[in-house]
Amino acid sequence: MNAALKATLTPARRPCGSLSVRVMGEACVLRCSGALWLPDHGTLVAGDLHLEKGSAFAARGQMLPPYDSRATLDRLETEIADLNPERVVLLGDSFHDAKSIGRMAADDRARLDRLAFGRDWVWLEGNHDREALTAADADAVSRLPGRIVGDMRLGALFLTHEPMPEAQDGEVAGHLHPCARVVAHARMVRRSCFVTDGRRLILPAFGAFTGGLNVKDTAIAGLFAQPPMAAALGKDRVHPLAWASLV
Repeated sequence: MNAALKATLTPARRPCGSLSVRVMGEACVLRCSGALWLPDHGTLVAGDLHLEKGSAFAARGQMLPPYDSRATLDRLETEIADLNPERVVLLGDSFHDAKSIGRMAADDRARLDRLAFGRDWVWLEGNHDREALTAADADAVSRLPGRIVGDMRLGALFLTHEPMPEAQDGEVAGHLHPCARVVAHARMVRRSCFVTDGRRLILPAFGAFTGGLNVKDTAIAGLFAQPPMAAALGKDRVHPLAWASLV
């Protein structure tokens, strides 16, 4: 790792156990929840909530506990209570499929309204929920709080759902659900993680029922011209991991 990149990616520990790094000069706080805090913009960012994934599986006959939306919104509410953001940006795939919004329990829908009240609440379209968000925007009965966009810019950052094959400076994306694997105490440990090289940043999935893709997979590793840093989510802190330590 060259000296300039090392300086950019040298993380600072934050009070909640999160890490602070810079992406194209912008301060980015990597939270233990898997959310991103942009203090200079008063903005909380979370990706891939996949709300109502459990009910989508149940509709196909695979019975899962129907509490994933509640658990995910619990985590989001905690982040909002801790940070009191002016803006919340959800990076796409907030809903698992086109019918997710209609399947949400009334109290979960009402909680979305409460969380969004008084804030700039932004839904980015993802591959899983583009149809759901379009339907919600057209139907007054199922209208969601906030606004729906394809992507957006904040300062030097470009927020979008799916990383582009050719890096755009300041890109902040989700979609890939990155996970880091290391060997510790003679056993394999796998954790959701952020991935960044100081030019772009990929967020872990925020949802309770989301899987993950190894950061060493070509779909993720191939996005970076030089080895990035993985920042793995621990119980009460985010752990920066050198690329060479991953398996």
